Amino acid sequence: MSSVFRLRSTVLLAIASACLAIAPAAVAQSYLGMDRNDYPGDANMQSLRKTFAFTGYWLNNPPGADGNSWQGKRSALQAMGYGFLILFNGREYKELKASGNAAGVGTRDAATAARAANAEGFPKNAIIFLDQEQGGRMLSEQRAYIHAWVDGVVKAGYRGGIYCSGIAARESPKVSVVTANDIRENAGKREIHFFISNDQCPPSPGCVYRATAPSPGASGLAFAEVWQYAQSPRRPELTAACRATYASDGNCFPPGVAASSGLHIDIDAASSPDPSSGRKR
Repeated sequence: MSSVFRLRSTVLLAIASACLAIAPAAVAQSYLGMDRNDYPGDANMQSLRKTFAFTGYWLNNPPGADGNSWQGKRSALQAMGYGFLILFNGREYKELKASGNAAGVGTRDAATAARAANAEGFPKNAIIFLDQEQGGRMLSEQRAYIHAWVDGVVKAGYRGGIYCSGIAARESPKVSVVTANDIRENAGKREIHFFISNDQCPPSPGCVYRATAPSPGASGLAFAEVWQYAQSPRRPELTAACRATYASDGNCFPPGVAASSGLHIDIDAASSPDPSSGRKR
């Protein structure tokens, strides 16, 4: 090989490397999903599949409910093409404090969650998200419960996730705490997956269904895997800037669904069409 040819090859390689270095990074795709406490019915879920890639799925009674209408629906929803956001309703602080053994409650609830996931036909290694409704800094009982629950779910062959607030809560005039950050920073070596709630406008666009779903990281937390960006009913103190995107009754309804139907939803965005890896193959 001549020295001229070798030089020319070296130059071409250098140019190619430089082009690769400045090429724009591929944009990760995001997917729309929905969640609600009551199962909408098979016909409605079939229609909603035109808009949503995945759906929330409760393993136990949702907050404030005395029953679980999602039970037994996994196979039908998978046949429709849905991915899953598997949810388990956790305990509030008052109950944990009264128990005298928050870690023990967490261990028992983890076993219940794992049994329910298995009974519903969700595969091992799926992510189960613990619903943590109360925000701010976690108190010792809440932290013990969350850690024991995550440990128990992992021991049973699943992965632990948590649904919690991504909005800064004022703790004092000079201190604000984001629940998701507080949980993550105190998790030790535990792997926890995060489903973030932040319906504040901005960053939330409100009750909208864009062709390109927002990135979970646009919630303000780069580690979010799922972002709940609209809730029903809307919270007036957080959504004044996007109130026009909600129905007049304050709820969020899917495209083509009238407010009179009562079929209001919460809207989610995820980096996967199956954020819990809940589809059985």
